[in-house]
Amino acid sequence: MNILLNPGPVVLSKRVRNALLKPDLCHRESEFVELQNKIRNSLLDVYGLSENKWAAVVFTGSGTSAMEAMITSLVPLHGKVLIIENGVYGERLTKIAKIHNIDHVVIHHEWEEEINIENLNNELKYHKEISHVAIVQHETTTGRLNNIKEVADVCKKNRNISLLVDAVSSFGAEELKFDEWNIAACASTANKCLHGVPGTSFVVVNRSATKSMAATSARTLYLNLIEYLNAQDNNKTPYTQSIQTFYALDEALDELHEQGGWKNRQKKYQSLIDLVRTEFVSLKIKPCLEINESSCVLNSFYLPKGINYNKLHDELKKDGFIIYAGQGGLKKSFFRISCMGNIFEDDIKRFISAVKKIVKP
Repeated sequence: MNILLNPGPVVLSKRVRNALLKPDLCHRESEFVELQNKIRNSLLDVYGLSENKWAAVVFTGSGTSAMEAMITSLVPLHGKVLIIENGVYGERLTKIAKIHNIDHVVIHHEWEEEINIENLNNELKYHKEISHVAIVQHETTTGRLNNIKEVADVCKKNRNISLLVDAVSSFGAEELKFDEWNIAACASTANKCLHGVPGTSFVVVNRSATKSMAATSARTLYLNLIEYLNAQDNNKTPYTQSIQTFYALDEALDELHEQGGWKNRQKKYQSLIDLVRTEFVSLKIKPCLEINESSCVLNSFYLPKGINYNKLHDELKKDGFIIYAGQGGLKKSFFRISCMGNIFEDDIKRFISAVKKIVKP
């Protein structure tokens, strides 16, 4: 079995994989409603959120579908969203806004740059019509963990603007202070830090953020967050869901809870990536970002001198390890390592040994 060191999908535990074999269900039956409700409650429990104030809305689709549902359903027709870009996924938020003709303004950064807080403050002061700020928490383009707190503090000082957070690669392993950071909603997926399988995504939304949209014309049919919320609150689903991936997510959430929740998962990831960073020093493989700039979920590294990505990838794959290339113009200089999934210290030690066969100290 390959050890996946890419940023999702992840190596599954035996019990999550076996959950895919549970009995077939009709999505209109009470058994499915029980499964859907349990998942929704478990997602709120990850960060201790009250179901009176918050709702988890689950979809069949990738993390991008949750991002699209969040942006298209929560930015008012006459509102404007400020989008912060410092990687591929921030730029994807902009693509969503453009496709749906959502009024927006962009603060663009180079992919390796941290967010310029002064520019953000200036843009919010200038564009008085901005209703939301959209931001990626963990930008897996480089592994940067964007400072949501700093952004939230600036937004509070500027008309208490709320955040729409892409937490696709952070929900379940990084800190999310929903109330303190004035988060209106965050989008995520089953197959990353939660250790489920691809096919189910979700938006955790502040119920008050949906009220102003209830009487607004929908921008999309399948990804209408308000329709899903109303249906799921009434023990229904508007469309057919991927039953087996729901089973897997349910089991994965149980595992997360039994293992001590997101804080313990964060500690595990950090321990494993620290081991990688430490061992790479002797191989002169340098990290692209300082450890305090990087998420515990994924780190990026410069390719070792004289070895291109394809060679490194193909040789490691022979030993059962899958790494991930840089994106766009970074492909020739970067590679990325994630420690998500059912991966342990022995796996990482074997990975380091495999790297040492290719890269000599």
